[in-house]
Amino acid sequence: MIKPSSSSRRSFLKASAFAAAPFILPSGIWSAEVKPNDRIAVGFIGMGKQARGLQSRFMGEKSAVCVAVSDCDTTRRESAKKRADDKYKNQDCQAYADFRELIARKDIDAVCIGTPDHWHAYQTVAALNAGKDVYCEKPLTHNIHESIAVMKAVKKNKSILQTGSMQRSSREFRVACELVRNGVIGKVERTAVNIGGPGIPCDLPTEKSEPGLDWEMWVGPGPMRGYSSVLSPRGDHNHFPNWRNYKEYGGGMVCDWGAHMIDIVQWGLGMDDSGPVATIPNADPTAMSGAQLVYAGDIPMLHGAGKGASFYGTEGRVECHRGVIGLWLGDKLVAGKTERNDKNVDLNKELDKLENDFLKDAKVKLYRSESHIPDFLNSMKTRKKPSTHEIIGARSAIACHLLNQTYYNQTAIQWDPKKNTFAKGGDPKWLTREYRGDWSV
Repeated sequence: MIKPSSSSRRSFLKASAFAAAPFILPSGIWSAEVKPNDRIAVGFIGMGKQARGLQSRFMGEKSAVCVAVSDCDTTRRESAKKRADDKYKNQDCQAYADFRELIARKDIDAVCIGTPDHWHAYQTVAALNAGKDVYCEKPLTHNIHESIAVMKAVKKNKSILQTGSMQRSSREFRVACELVRNGVIGKVERTAVNIGGPGIPCDLPTEKSEPGLDWEMWVGPGPMRGYSSVLSPRGDHNHFPNWRNYKEYGGGMVCDWGAHMIDIVQWGLGMDDSGPVATIPNADPTAMSGAQLVYAGDIPMLHGAGKGASFYGTEGRVECHRGVIGLWLGDKLVAGKTERNDKNVDLNKELDKLENDFLKDAKVKLYRSESHIPDFLNSMKTRKKPSTHEIIGARSAIACHLLNQTYYNQTAIQWDPKKNTFAKGGDPKWLTREYRGDWSV
């Protein structure tokens, strides 16, 4: 449960008073093909590199309009406002230092969250409880407890949530999973993901703080430490900051890329409503790869092998990555593009071949999304779950967190995916974290 502080309550009251005023739609959209009042009003929280791209893609949709932005960095915040104002040729986008004021606005339909991982769940649950639909970057949560809280909040509020695991909107991953789900490679015996290692403790030296960044707000629910430009580079930087490497604020590549590739493994195995049932640590306590998740039917997923997400069956294998897919029957490659930079092979033609030759009469047809943000916006209109809804996002995140806990604690874990708790070998403390101040979920 979110417990806002007294300052939090004052912010909400202040914002509610603002929200009571008539909402004036941006003047630049009155001549649009979609009538202004039919547009989905979107507010953005966290305006770093990834969020800049998300803002541009949302603003590229005729059915959506950016009406507000929020960031604890002044430069990022003002730059995001300018992008919206330039797009709509007005000055109507509001910029907030405190995201709670944005969430409190009653005229905002959806919130897009692009903050560091340690903020995701708090902001998501706050937005859901305020009646917003949510697009939240992956991984959806920072720990298992938060995954459960987000699923409950979506259900309670009857909301629409899309996780930014956008590989499910890429054809090569859908086709790969349909090949697996329809038994083209026989019975699946094992899987693998080739992603980087777990999170590490943050030991960065403290740097001199600069004006224009609210460091207290950046740290939020995480453990307080001195400012570091590695964690939060100032202004409109053009790289992905390395806060994601540190387990206090991210979850290493196990969470960062795992939210993509482990998610695809779960899709291919049909585990969207479930998850792994056990973990196996690497015998080497210093290893950053080699641990395993184990799924029902004694199907292991090896961390640090294969290409992207890989499935190995009794009759062959499927490997997939961004712009890459391959189907082998026995040891023979029968179709696919196995190297992204191979200009002699057309990915779409290979996908056509795979679908025509192996999936024409397929019994299992997976959710088809050709673009992740339009899929979310369409779900907001239909009120039907999008491609990576809260259950998919939360359970894929849980799988990542279980793998990380196996590395952090060097122990095998038995997991009950129905009850979302340890069956054996886990400490309840591993489900959650200590929250700073009143920023608890």
